[in-house]
Parts: sequence; structure tokens; C-alpha cells
Amino acid sequence: MRGLRSRRGFLEQCGLGGLTLTAGAWGGPALGAIAGQDPDLIVINGVVGTMDPAKPTAQAFAVKGDRFLAVGTTEEMKSIAGPRTRIVDAGGGMVVPGFNDTHNHGRGEALLYGVNAGNPYVVEYVTIQSIIDKLKARAAETRPGEWIVANFYDDTKIKDKRPLTIQDIDKASTEHPIEVRLRGGHASVFNSKAFAQAGVTKNTPDILGGTYEKNEKGELSGRVTDNAIRKMNSFGVRTVYSPAEAADRALKGFEFISGKFAEFGLTSVSYDAGDDLIPTIQGARDRKNLKTWISYDASPAVVDGMIQAGVGSGFGDDWFRFGGTREHSLDGGLSSRTMSMTRPYIGVTPAYKGNLVELQKDTNEWAERVHRAGIRMNMHANGEPSIQQALDAYDYAQSRFPRPNTRPKLTHCSLPSAEQMKRIKAADAQPSMFSTYMYYNADKFRYYGADMAEHMMPYRDMINAGINASTGSDFYPGPFDPLMAIQGMVTRKGFNGETWGASQKVTVEEAIRCSTIAGAYSTFEENTKGSITPGKLADYVILSDDLYKVNPEKIIDVKIVETVVGGESRYHA
Repeated sequence: MRGLRSRRGFLEQCGLGGLTLTAGAWGGPALGAIAGQDPDLIVINGVVGTMDPAKPTAQAFAVKGDRFLAVGTTEEMKSIAGPRTRIVDAGGGMVVPGFNDTHNHGRGEALLYGVNAGNPYVVEYVTIQSIIDKLKARAAETRPGEWIVANFYDDTKIKDKRPLTIQDIDKASTEHPIEVRLRGGHASVFNSKAFAQAGVTKNTPDILGGTYEKNEKGELSGRVTDNAIRKMNSFGVRTVYSPAEAADRALKGFEFISGKFAEFGLTSVSYDAGDDLIPTIQGARDRKNLKTWISYDASPAVVDGMIQAGVGSGFGDDWFRFGGTREHSLDGGLSSRTMSMTRPYIGVTPAYKGNLVELQKDTNEWAERVHRAGIRMNMHANGEPSIQQALDAYDYAQSRFPRPNTRPKLTHCSLPSAEQMKRIKAADAQPSMFSTYMYYNADKFRYYGADMAEHMMPYRDMINAGINASTGSDFYPGPFDPLMAIQGMVTRKGFNGETWGASQKVTVEEAIRCSTIAGAYSTFEENTKGSITPGKLADYVILSDDLYKVNPEKIIDVKIVETVVGGESRYHA
């Protein structure tokens, strides 16, 4: 990304030479209804939850091109139909704006080609032996000495009722370094070969923001957290693919995951990924296999290129737009139990308060640099100590270079204090909070305790405070099913029947708003998407049932009938 002299040069080096140049497009006005033109499509007989306060409910709407044309009753919409207008009968099902995932890492290659230690999409318990067997199978087709990596390991969804250990993974291979990644990130389990090549022993001290965990005998357990994982991964040999092979795997993986997003009702996704994925996204778009709008949270290398080329957040078009920075990590993860805390985790010996992975001065310097360049800050901050560090860094940058309407992104923002929520509101910061965790990870809350759970992922408190909280699955860590998210937000009950943080329950309508228009506001696109409003992009999902009427504990069972993005069907059951 060095030596870039123009925006066009920057785009060409990113692999986006054909991108429409629409700098400063964020926050533009929505178009009005297109008068005097027959609609291409009319949807009738639906329960339309528009998420538009000017017209909250309707029965039908019309679409022209990629925009909503009009909203009203079935009879009103039929009256404007032309001879070529296609009529779709929703059959009494609910229709909502397309769902928006404001934080997602899903690339797709791991799903197609990787070793998956658990189920990426739903709750499923597996055995340790099943993981060993998958690793053995991969070892048999991998050259000795090369890394083997498995994803989607969930240490609380093991039938053996104990976590994976270094000894377990050694049964798969001692000739290959092996990493089994917790699906929540921030922790992995390694085998003996991986520790040996990194020179890590039971006597190796922990490092800033990372640990080499020990078992009750003082031996390495295999579990490594946060910054220490990076050290482990800096050694050894990886499987190398030719440029053509790598590009093909990336493209096929991305097209697969893009189709999956549409299958689950997502129409907009904020992607947090490396710069190598940008040409892959463009390739899928060229092949007409891009199923959702993309807001790209830029990797450090791309941020450097943006600064050199004078490209700020919001640059791009509806299909691909530069969002903020890639999440700048300040602490560990919630589900992996490494997030920063003000008190020790329950049941962990010795006493442990999680990981802060960066010093305040370094966060301040980073924040000022990207803020001055007109690039939106995006900081990964789960626990109260890291949220404090993020807010202080934002204030530091603003004090040196004041800019209006910056909407800094707080990825996760899982456990803010009441005072911090006041600061979040004042800064119009945008929490992208875990969406499916209330349902999928209910078995993790016992490590935090009932009192903390009452304030964790506090959608109710955020809404009451007037904060625009949106839903981010963080996939791979969390499943990206919006209906799983809505059920968890409404009931606060997990797959296992446990209820945590009942005071944070929201209504169905509020959960849908967090999953649609709140996401659009978070990415400065509230005037072009997020609600079924004339002039906005025609993104919507037809559901098999009315979410307002079904048993809240059965929302996850409602089917996606059709997903439409910009007036075009991207998935149909």
C-alpha cells in the first residue's frame, strides 16, 4: 500500500478498480417516491414492520429498480400496478427490512476447506474424540512439520464435560504443530510440537496481554490466550498455495459464505477482514455472486493506504464502502473468558481479571492518527477497563483534532458501566454488541455471575439511554442467525434454558430495530437503508410467521422465505 498518489491508484492496488467513486456519500438524503413510473414489483398481504416511525406498519409495498417506491395497504399498492408489475403474495407472513450484521469476520474458506471442530451455525455438542479424528485425517494429507489449524471449537459444548488438552491433540499428531481455535477467538489449544517449535515451556513467563496456561500439576495445559497466541503462530511452516490456488479458494469460500448470509436473511454485513479479501469481494461482485452490501472495516495495511491516498471512511458505493478501521483490540474475548474485568473470573485459579492487550498511550497515538485522516475509529473493547481505554483514546483524539459526527465504533462493548454509557451517548459512539451470544453462549455466563449478567450486553439499558446499539455476530465467534439473535435479546434465555440478565430484555420490535435501522445508522447509511421507506434501497426479508405473534421462545424456528437485496432476490426457500 506504499507510494499511492491518488484515490484511483489506491483502489486499483486494492483490486477495486471498477468501484464507483462516491466519496462523502455517507449520510446523504434518501430519494423520494419515483412518481409516474409503474413498479417492477409489489409485495402484498404481509405484516410489514417498516421500522419507519412515519409509517410503522403496512400490508404492502412497491419496488422500482433497486428502491422502495411506495408503502401502504394491499389495495393501495395494487392500484399502482402496471401491466408488467410482478405481484408477490406474502401470505400473511411478516416482512421486515433486511438484517444488518455490523461486525463479521466470515471469509468462507474455513467452512469449505478447513477442519471444523464444531458446528458453525447452531448449538451442537461434540466429543473430544471427534476432534482428534478430524485432526488425524488432516494430518494424513498434510506434509510433516506443516501447521494444522482447526476452527469452531467451543470448550463448553463438549460431551466429555472437560476441555481439550495438549495431550488430546498430541494423539492426533506429534509431527505437525496443531492449533485448535476457540470459536470465540482470543484463546487456542496447541499440541506439544507447537510449543516446542516456539520454545515455550512450563517455565516461560506470560507476556503483556497473553498467557500460557498451566494445569493443576503446573504443566502446560495447551491453552494459550491473546497476545501469546501471536508468538506461537510466528514459528513454523504453513501450507503454501500458488497465487491462482489461493485466489480460487478465497473466491469460492467467500461466495459460499455470502450465499449463507442471504439464506439467513442478512442484506448488509460489516466485514472485519484482511486486505487480501478486497479483490475477492470484487471478484464475487463481478460474477454477480455478491449477495449482500459490504461495509469494509479496513485492515492496518489498507488504513495506511487510505491515509496516503486521502481516502476517508464512507468512500465507495452501495455494494462496497470503506467503513472504519478493523477492530483495534484492547482486550480479550467474552466467550473465551479473557476480556478485561474489574474483578476476577469465577472459578479460575489463580485469580484472573482477563487481558488488556495494549497500553493507553499506544491506543491514544493510533486513535489520533486515524481520526485526523477522517477514518472512523473501531475499537474492540469488551470489559469496563478496555471500554474506559477506548473512550479516553477517542477523547484524546478529539481534543487534538475536533471533528463532528464521527460515530466511533465500539465493537462488543459487552460490560460498560453506567458512567461509561453516559460517555458513549455523549460521543454518539456506536456499540456493535454480540447478537447471538445470549442464546448460543448462555453456558458461559456462569463464569461472570448473575449480578454481572444483569449488565452484560445491555441492550435494554442502551435503548433507555438513547444509545444506538446494533447487532454484530462476530462470526466466527458467534453464529450469524438474526432470528437466533432476536430470540435471545427478547427472552435472555439460552439454548440450555438458563436465563441471564432478565433486566436487559427488549421487545420484538426493539430487537428488529437493533438488527436493521440501528445497523444502518452505525455505518452512516440510515438515509439509504435499514427501513422500508420510499426511496431507500429495497432490502427486505419475507418470514414465514409474524414475529409479534409467535411464542418468543420459538422465534428461532421461523423460516426465511425470501431475502431481497436492492430489489433482487438473493435467496428463496
